[in-house]
Amino acid sequence: MAVNITSIKTASNGVWQGDNPLHFAFPLLIVQTTLVLLLGRSLAFLLKPLRQPKVIAEIVGGILLGPSALGRNKTYLHKLFPSWSMPILETVASIGLLFFLFLVGLELDLRSILRSGRRAFAIAAAGISLPFSCGVGVAFVLRSTVPGADVAGYGPFLVFMGVALSITAFPVLARILAELKLLTTPVGETAMAAAAFNDVAAWVLLALAVALSGTSGSGSHRSPVVSLWVLLCGMAFVAVQMIAVRPAMSWVAKRAESEGGESEVWIALTLAGVLVSGFFTDFIGIHSIFGAFVFGLTVPKDGEFAGILIERIEDFVSGLLLPLYFASSGLKTNVASIKGGKAWGLLALVISTACAGKIVGTFVVAVACRMVARDALALGVLMNTKGLVELIVLNIGKERKVLNDETFAVMVLMALFTTFITTPTVMAIYKPARAHEHRKLHRSASSSSPPSAASDPKELRVLACAHSPRDAPSLITLIEAIRGGARPRPSPLKLYVLHLVELTERSSSIVMVRRARRNGLPFLNPLRRRQPQDQVALAFDAYGQLSHVRLRPMTAVSALPTMHEDVCSVAEDKRVSLLIVPFHKRQHRSRGDDGAAAIENVGHGWRSVNQRVLREAPCSVAVLVDRGFGEGEQVGPTEVTREVCVLFFGGPDDREAVELASRMAEHPGIRVTVVRFITQKSGNEDRQNVTLRPSPLKSAEKSYTFSTAVMDRERENEKDDAAVEAFRSKTDETEGTARYEEKTVGNVIEAVLAIGRSGAFDLVVVGKGRFPTSMVAELAGRPAEHPELGPIGDALASSSNVVSSVLVVQQHDVVHSDETPVSMVLGDGADAVVLEVDGSKH
Repeated sequence: MAVNITSIKTASNGVWQGDNPLHFAFPLLIVQTTLVLLLGRSLAFLLKPLRQPKVIAEIVGGILLGPSALGRNKTYLHKLFPSWSMPILETVASIGLLFFLFLVGLELDLRSILRSGRRAFAIAAAGISLPFSCGVGVAFVLRSTVPGADVAGYGPFLVFMGVALSITAFPVLARILAELKLLTTPVGETAMAAAAFNDVAAWVLLALAVALSGTSGSGSHRSPVVSLWVLLCGMAFVAVQMIAVRPAMSWVAKRAESEGGESEVWIALTLAGVLVSGFFTDFIGIHSIFGAFVFGLTVPKDGEFAGILIERIEDFVSGLLLPLYFASSGLKTNVASIKGGKAWGLLALVISTACAGKIVGTFVVAVACRMVARDALALGVLMNTKGLVELIVLNIGKERKVLNDETFAVMVLMALFTTFITTPTVMAIYKPARAHEHRKLHRSASSSSPPSAASDPKELRVLACAHSPRDAPSLITLIEAIRGGARPRPSPLKLYVLHLVELTERSSSIVMVRRARRNGLPFLNPLRRRQPQDQVALAFDAYGQLSHVRLRPMTAVSALPTMHEDVCSVAEDKRVSLLIVPFHKRQHRSRGDDGAAAIENVGHGWRSVNQRVLREAPCSVAVLVDRGFGEGEQVGPTEVTREVCVLFFGGPDDREAVELASRMAEHPGIRVTVVRFITQKSGNEDRQNVTLRPSPLKSAEKSYTFSTAVMDRERENEKDDAAVEAFRSKTDETEGTARYEEKTVGNVIEAVLAIGRSGAFDLVVVGKGRFPTSMVAELAGRPAEHPELGPIGDALASSSNVVSSVLVVQQHDVVHSDETPVSMVLGDGADAVVLEVDGSKH
């Protein structure tokens, strides 16, 4: 039934006045948007274990909402997606698409494409030309087989089919490579460079296809001269953008950056430029998104302005508006139009031709460029990735009456299938060697010193991880303390700084991935001129120059569940002795109006990263619980400005903490106090024996875990005494910067918390205590808030009254790698399968 668009009202008067909100444009749009978002997010959650990109969930969600699935119910379709609402839905979706393509252009750096080299260009050319030729061949088959496919002219139909089969989805490919951690591999680098070439070529071909595809509303074909004028005007538009608009946008970017937070007018001007550019290309006869994409290319990629634009636009566009475009595409896709064995055979033909053309073309040229056959095959599969640009091409073809319903459905399913199989196929074909094995890093079994000290006493390799620039001051202060004595040139400390960035659906994280370079794992920008927004690298660069420390800043962009793999890979590759990670909670020294300390929690996901790092790191690990350790005056070279206390109970972790403290004591600006706790005796009676039994039924998330290894307790006591004696000898060598004392205690927790609350120390260093002494073993039954820190570290980190920062140290040793929750048994245990503690008996 025809609907007069002028009779549609925007808002209703409400149900109490007899209006049905679903009969009005705006309330219906709200319902449609909510339904699209809920379905898309639900499917993305379900497909996450399969490591599928978000675009797959959005395409599938759109198809399910359309006539292929839920739309078979006519009541649902007429109520929620009536025909009169489609122009409104598609208009809103087109606005989102316009700005998304602006973001794509904003992320694409033409200079990096030109620097990619001949091999990437040759692979991209082969990956376009052969699939394009195959697409033309398939077009002849479809025109002669599918009813109604021959309505459009030969030229437009052949070009659209060729473009549809030759496209590589650059944004989708970047996400797949990042999630598979292949961006820094030769295959990943080549794929990104070739895909960038492919992306530019795809837009040129799309402009050509649109120029050739125009028909009037009456169906009469336009003169070829009109198509020529469209192409010429499009080329003129691009020339004006690059010659005139690009310098103007460079000036705008500089003005916006100079004004800092007062740059709203320039952002508004840029957004208006997106709309104007889209209008002009639509006016010419090319789709408006082409103008937005070209305008995005004119914005300078260096500096903060591009990052500000992405930050302001991406969430609203990618999270809210763009899913509507996938929904509108799905509503046009009717899988039921593919009827009979012949139609499904055509679908199989299209899919096999698309895969064969892209994979074979890429494979042959890659092998000719001396790439290994396995890598070349993986590269071909990666280049076969489809996505949003594919849908854009198909939708434009459908709008221009070049593709009918059946051809459109076949091509959408082809794009869905080829993208879906990319991740599992690449995972099966390409498995780059990664060293994650636990090793001692040149440490002898009997040594308690850091491994680098054992192999080369003059060099200490440290890897410091940071979540954000706010972690930098405390980490720099800690590194300066660890470096030890006076500042030689160069320093014996070699520092690696790893900025951990979560790989999200946001475009900004993908932009950071694309700026990565393969120079140290996982990602490192080797250029001295760093991006202004990378404040972590800037802070550590400044420290390295002032302190004459050899330093390499890196950036790891990864999903949180696999972030620990990058961290451990760097530690393994750089053969570091100590890995420092920030705690997921940060407490500021300044207190609120209610007197409580302000606590910032970066999220449970980062806590899980720390837990995995503690389990799998190939070296010693230190977790820094920051309570303003980097605030105030920095560590000076001559005067004492930081007080450090080491709590020693005994065991490998505590010995590692003392060894770390020994290095700190060499620094003239650090005063270190080692406090050894001794069990208090009641009369002539010792404290009751405590035995810990493995308790696998307990949750490691809520209970402390301890090592299952059986060790020689007497030998461990000798090592403890030797470590303490080595530190005590330093108290005579240093000029008042090292002190040792023993403390006899009854209540261990109260004694530890008293030190943390006293305010006498800036930093309290403790061992995790995986192989506990009797005093620590007695704490195994305490409720655990942060069990990954061990009983002592958790007590200090969880108390809101503790003012000192805390450093929890875990020594790397394969013998102690297996940990389990335990149950306490008082008295002597009869079962031999127990964890030994001081005084326990088999």
